[in-house]
Amino acid sequence: MKYRSTSHRSPESSLRDAVLCGSAPDGGLYMPVEMPHLERDFLSRLPSLTFPEIALEVGSLFTGDEIPRQVLQKIVTEAFNFPVPLVTLSERLHILELFHGPTLAFKDFGARFMARLMGYFVEESGKELTVIVATSGDTGSAVAHAFLGLAGIRVIILYPSGRVSEAQEKQLTTLGRNITALEVAGSFDDCQRLAKQALVDPAITEKLTITSANSINIARLIPQSFYYFSAVAQLGASDAIPVFAVPSGNFGNLTGGLLAKRIGLRIAQFIASTNANDVVPEFLRSGNLIPRASRHTISNAMDVGNPSNFARIVDLYGNDLQAIRRDIWGCSFSDEETLRMMHDVNERHSYVLDPHTAVGVLGWQSFAKQNPPTTQGIVLATAHPAKFDETVARATGVRPEMPERLAAILDRQKKSIPFPNRFSDLQEFLLTTNS
Repeated sequence: MKYRSTSHRSPESSLRDAVLCGSAPDGGLYMPVEMPHLERDFLSRLPSLTFPEIALEVGSLFTGDEIPRQVLQKIVTEAFNFPVPLVTLSERLHILELFHGPTLAFKDFGARFMARLMGYFVEESGKELTVIVATSGDTGSAVAHAFLGLAGIRVIILYPSGRVSEAQEKQLTTLGRNITALEVAGSFDDCQRLAKQALVDPAITEKLTITSANSINIARLIPQSFYYFSAVAQLGASDAIPVFAVPSGNFGNLTGGLLAKRIGLRIAQFIASTNANDVVPEFLRSGNLIPRASRHTISNAMDVGNPSNFARIVDLYGNDLQAIRRDIWGCSFSDEETLRMMHDVNERHSYVLDPHTAVGVLGWQSFAKQNPPTTQGIVLATAHPAKFDETVARATGVRPEMPERLAAILDRQKKSIPFPNRFSDLQEFLLTTNS
């Protein structure tokens, strides 16, 4: 299995090099040279498979012969040791709960798979690996927990000061050991820009083996396709091909769904549901992507003004706007609409949404009003509501029950390094703290 850059100016790469480099030398993102396809009988067997079994079959299409099957089986069995339930709220609306992993967010899927894959490659090479990650909230905590204590790997997390929830901040700043958190004076977009610069800076790449743990890394993206298969399996026999409503920020989650569809999963359409950071819905309307500074919202993990994975979406469709529009329907919503939806779903269904998932439900609701009543909608629930307990209480009047593993970490001492929004400082930090 070979990988190529979305910018088409770098040589083809092995999976190992694509994962350990993060992004291509030309600044593009890695994608398969040729898209694999499922065996014909896979979809018929899907309802009988466990999640690790789904991950093994789908994952092997992307790893090829670089990862022995028994190694991949061990990776997916260890990485996905938690449930992925599909909850039905109404005849047409289903919620896929992706927040039952260690950090209570969907980012656990990508981070745990990627950490074990990188661990395998690092063990083979014997070289120390520096993993750099920018986070608007949940990515940082998922990566920190997934990589904690892995030999030969140090993790540097960049997060925007004052723009993540208390629970998210404690999850990514309290672990220590091989995890370092830099509290950047700026936005997520600033953090992402710094991380991207570090990956291609000659002074850094000459001395360090450095890669990304953001969804720009193909190892994060591949496992994000797995749970779409699980959702369809749990939906059961139905003539209606499902529509997926995806709360969207950096667009890795939705791109994972596009991969699933491209290799053979039947999906009718995707709803790209954003908060006020609506550059992709605006692109779908106008045909022009105009990046801008991100706006701070209550669904902070989606506060992205220049989504990285947009390059992969355009690449998948050969820059064909009409083809993109046929598969992706875009919409955006305000904080007020988000809070109202959280309240309404709690009242009608006794189900508690976090603000990100509420944006997804808003997207589904908007889409459903304009489409046939036979359409089945699956909303990806991206985070446990307890991670946003203040916002949930504001919307519903009741604080969600705090899972024990989250409550325990809230009592820990924050350990972060206040950091300026300058690349020269990051460059110096990475080179002088290298062990």
